[in-house]
Amino acid sequence: MSAAGPRDEQVYRFATANRLLAAEMFAHLDAEQWRTPSLCAGWTVREVAAHLVPPEGGFTVGFLLSSLWKYRLDLDRMVDETAREAAQRPTEELVEQLRSRAGSRLKPPVVGALGPMTDTCIHLRDAARPLGLDVDPEPAAWRLALDFLVSKPARRGLVPADRLAGLRFLTTDQEWAHGQGAEVRGSSEAIAMALSGRSAALTDLTGAGLPTLSGRISG
Repeated sequence: MSAAGPRDEQVYRFATANRLLAAEMFAHLDAEQWRTPSLCAGWTVREVAAHLVPPEGGFTVGFLLSSLWKYRLDLDRMVDETAREAAQRPTEELVEQLRSRAGSRLKPPVVGALGPMTDTCIHLRDAARPLGLDVDPEPAAWRLALDFLVSKPARRGLVPADRLAGLRFLTTDQEWAHGQGAEVRGSSEAIAMALSGRSAALTDLTGAGLPTLSGRISG
């Protein structure tokens, strides 16, 4: 494995911070909050917490190959079923595992280190938003997540290319913009959540391009 460069080191730091932030939030939830539907279709807050726990040993080639073979190369099914299985653990165990594995340096093929870090940003808010909790990664983490969400690796199954076409996205809490066309404006968090298909974030956005983006997400 090649040594991590300065950018990867920064990405790993943000991923660790996000997992610890999520663990602290989950540790203070009651039973009803754990059962609350998240922004991930079909998942409660419990499944999101389970999904955020890094696999023991990380995403090794052997782990990925054996997992994909088990689920007949269906990545979506693998992610869903492994999260549901892990969610059967006691809440205290999920929180402890998330904390103890927070520093895992995940760098899977194709999406690299930015993929899992972006995952920690999005899924933290998938749980926090429905609970009405203001637990949020820092802007610098969102900036990297936004860079990833508009990149070619993210368009390989994560963010459909036609979701971004003809639109210009601008953040209102830091200097970041992408694309050309009708504008969509909002916080880094709201734009990232919308780019990843979370319709709940649309109410936090403005701009002439918002109806187009809304139609693409709902469609």
